[in-house]
Amino acid sequence: MPSTISCDDLANLFDGNAPFALIDVREAGEYNSSHIPGSSLIPRRDLEFVIADAVPFQGARIIVCDDDGRRAALAAETLDHLGYSNASALEGGMNRWVTERRPTEWGVNVPSKDFGEKIQVQHDVPEIDAVELMRRMDDGEKMVILDTRTPEEFRRFCIPGGHSVPNGELGLRITDIVERTDDDATVVINCAGRTRSIIGARLLQRMGLQNVVGLENGTAGWELAGYELETGANRVELPEPTEAGRATAEEFADRLAEQDGVSYVDVSALHEIVARANDESVYLIDVRSEEEYIEGRIPGFRWFPGGQAVQRSDEVAVVHNAPIVFCCDGRTRAAITASWYRQMGFSEVYALYGGTSAWVQAGDSLESGASRSDPPGLSEARKRVRSLSPDEIERLSDATIIHVGLSAEFAHGHIPGADWVPRGWLEFRIADVAPDKTSPIIVSCSSERGQQAALAAATLLDLGYSNVMAMKDGMSAWIEAGYVVERGLSGVMYPPSDMVASGPDRNFADKINYLRWEEELGHKYAPAP
Repeated sequence: MPSTISCDDLANLFDGNAPFALIDVREAGEYNSSHIPGSSLIPRRDLEFVIADAVPFQGARIIVCDDDGRRAALAAETLDHLGYSNASALEGGMNRWVTERRPTEWGVNVPSKDFGEKIQVQHDVPEIDAVELMRRMDDGEKMVILDTRTPEEFRRFCIPGGHSVPNGELGLRITDIVERTDDDATVVINCAGRTRSIIGARLLQRMGLQNVVGLENGTAGWELAGYELETGANRVELPEPTEAGRATAEEFADRLAEQDGVSYVDVSALHEIVARANDESVYLIDVRSEEEYIEGRIPGFRWFPGGQAVQRSDEVAVVHNAPIVFCCDGRTRAAITASWYRQMGFSEVYALYGGTSAWVQAGDSLESGASRSDPPGLSEARKRVRSLSPDEIERLSDATIIHVGLSAEFAHGHIPGADWVPRGWLEFRIADVAPDKTSPIIVSCSSERGQQAALAAATLLDLGYSNVMAMKDGMSAWIEAGYVVERGLSGVMYPPSDMVASGPDRNFADKINYLRWEEELGHKYAPAP
C-alpha cells in the first residue's frame, strides 16, 4: 500500500516554499464540481500519458487525491511503477478535506480565471457587450475583431468577421495589424467567455493602444444576446511580423520584463537551469506556434502556446514552487508569457533572451518533427496482452466486450453489446459485467492505436482475469472495417462524470451560471466600500 499524507500536512505544504504537486485523479466532471484549490486535474486514465510532462523530476513530492482515497491509492501505485518514488495518497481524500471544513472551489483552470477577473477589477479593462458590438457593426463603424483563442476553437465558431490572433501572438503582431487598419478603427478582443478577452485587452492597454475594448462574455455573450456565431471560418493565417513591428514588440517586452520581474537568461544560463532537472522539476516551455515548434525546437522544451500556457497554467506547472523557462524565436512572446506568470504569482520565471535563434548562434542544435512517444508501460502491456483485429473480434461471439474510454467516446460509437467500464474505475466496476475471471474479455477504446485498451487489459490480467484480449487500433479500425457501430449510452449503469461541457455545448442556463461564476471570482479584489 502507498504511503498517505494527512490534510494538516498537505495544508502545511501549501504554506511553505518546498516543491510539491497535488494531483486530483478523479474524472473531469467530479473535479469541476469541487476540488482542493491548488490541485491539478490528471484523471487516473491519463496518468501514463501526461505525467512525464506534468512532473518532469521523478523524485518530486507528489500527493494524489480523489474522493475517498481508493482511486488515489491505486494511482499512487501506478506512479511508483512509473518510477515516481515519492508519491502518496491524501488520507480520506476530498471527503476528509471537506469534513475538516477546509476550502474547496469549483470549475476548471481556476487560476487563470481568477487572474483574468483580478485584472478586470484592478485595471478597469474597457468592455462592450454583444448588443453594442452588433449596433456598431450594423452602423458600419470601423473595427477589427481579434479572437484570442486557439485556431482550432476559432474554426469551430467565432464572432462573424473576426480574425484569429491567439493571445500569445497578440503582442508580437498587433503593431502590424493596426498599421493595416484605419487609425480610428476600434480593436475588439474576444474569446469564448471572459478570461482571454480581458488578458488580451489589458496587454494592448499596457502597449499604449487607446481604442481597444474587450467583448464582454465573448462568444457566450454573443449567443446569449440572440446572435448567430460563424462556423468554419479559416481566417487564421498570421503574416510574418515586419521589422518595425517586431522592434516595437521587443521594446514593449523588455519593459514588461523589467516591470513584472521577469529574468532574462542567455544560453549559458539556460544550460545551468536545465542541469537542475537532475534534482528537481524544471519546466521548459516553447510558446510559439505548433508549426514553428515542429520545424525546430530546443531539445527538452515542451510545446504550449503562450495564451494557452496562461489559460491552463495549472496543467503547465503542476509542481508548485518550480522554476519555469519560456522561449520563442526571439524574446517577445516568451517575455510576455513570463510576465503573465509573474503577475499570477509564480516566483521563479525566466525568458530565454533570443530564443531558438540564440540557441543556434551558440552552436547548439535544434530538434525537429512531431514530438510523440508511447506512454510508459504500454510496450510491456502489449507484450502481455493478445491483440485482436476487428475480424477476429467479430468471430468471437461468447466474449464480454467492454469499452474503457470516455463516456462521450462510448456514446459516439462502440462495438454492439459492449459495456462501458471507464478505465479510471476499472478495478471497482469490472465485476459488475464480468464476475467470472476465466471467461473471455475483449477490451476496446477509442484512443490512438488502442492504447487505453492495452493498458486496461494489462490491469485485468493483474486482477486475475486469465482470458483477456485488447482491440487493436481502437474503434477507428472497427469503423474502417465496415462493421456495425452502436451509439448512445445504452446499458450504462453509472451516471457519467468524466465530461465538462464548454462553448456551444453548454445550454443557455449553464452559460449564464458559468459567466457569473467567472465574474464573481474578481469580487474579492474590489476595493472595500
